[in-house]
Amino acid sequence: MERKVIKVGIVQQSCSADFKGNIEKLKNNIKDVAQKGAQLVVLQELHNSLYFCQVEDTNMFDLAESIPGPSTDFYGTLAKEYGIVLVTSLFERRAPGLYHNTAVVFEKDGTIAGKYRKMHIPDDPAYYEKFYFTPGDIGFEPIETSIGKLGVQVCWDQWYPEGARLMALKGAEILIYPTAIGWESSDTDDEKARQCDAWTTVQRGHAVANGLPVISVNRVGHEDDPSGQTNGIQFWGNSFIAGPQGEILAKASNSKEENIVIELDMQRSENVRRWWPFLRDRRIEKFDDLAKRFID
Repeated sequence: MERKVIKVGIVQQSCSADFKGNIEKLKNNIKDVAQKGAQLVVLQELHNSLYFCQVEDTNMFDLAESIPGPSTDFYGTLAKEYGIVLVTSLFERRAPGLYHNTAVVFEKDGTIAGKYRKMHIPDDPAYYEKFYFTPGDIGFEPIETSIGKLGVQVCWDQWYPEGARLMALKGAEILIYPTAIGWESSDTDDEKARQCDAWTTVQRGHAVANGLPVISVNRVGHEDDPSGQTNGIQFWGNSFIAGPQGEILAKASNSKEENIVIELDMQRSENVRRWWPFLRDRRIEKFDDLAKRFID
């Protein structure tokens, strides 16, 4: 079998209230990794703006855009200019009163290869996403691109093994998670370490269970709570790329903006699945109860 190697670039950056400044920084970072040879570039969740879900504010809906729209035009142009497959994360205005947290993937010719609407929507202190986002309704469908089938999900989806499995069963070759997650200042250092370790571990588990690489790109830096009810979120970075046995191939820091480019050997997935044929040995005839909310 021909050895297939993909150069992957990830962009971990902080965001500010300056929308145009965020966009310009993203443009420069995309250019940076593309010039280093990246064929696939992955951005973090809701990268155009601050993480606005810390508060419930109807004015924040003004940030949303149609797809296609201004942002898809902008990122499509960059994908075409640099000849890259680009994974973005946008606040989608589908219709009045109907909004989604949507990942949009661009082909290297600038066209939209596909999109994924976030399925699992959190509603926790400082993460009031249910106020803004309707759960996705287009399922767990890999997006076909010139470099392979991408199993793209978004942030809170990364805690659920079912989504990763369904993407794998439908032929995804890489699992990808644009992310926005961090610490609240009242958490102890021990608790912060446990949370971040759990976040990394569960996604590495998706890699192992499905024999696929995982790319997870988180934002970094502190963002204030506009309401003043909390001390804001310190986004913990730690963006990483794991191989199909969960091995960490690249990892960013928890405090700095970083661009990383590495080679991803796609042949390893084929080899790992031959050594550990988890898909072969699944007892699918016994899994009906997984579709239940709880088993009494």
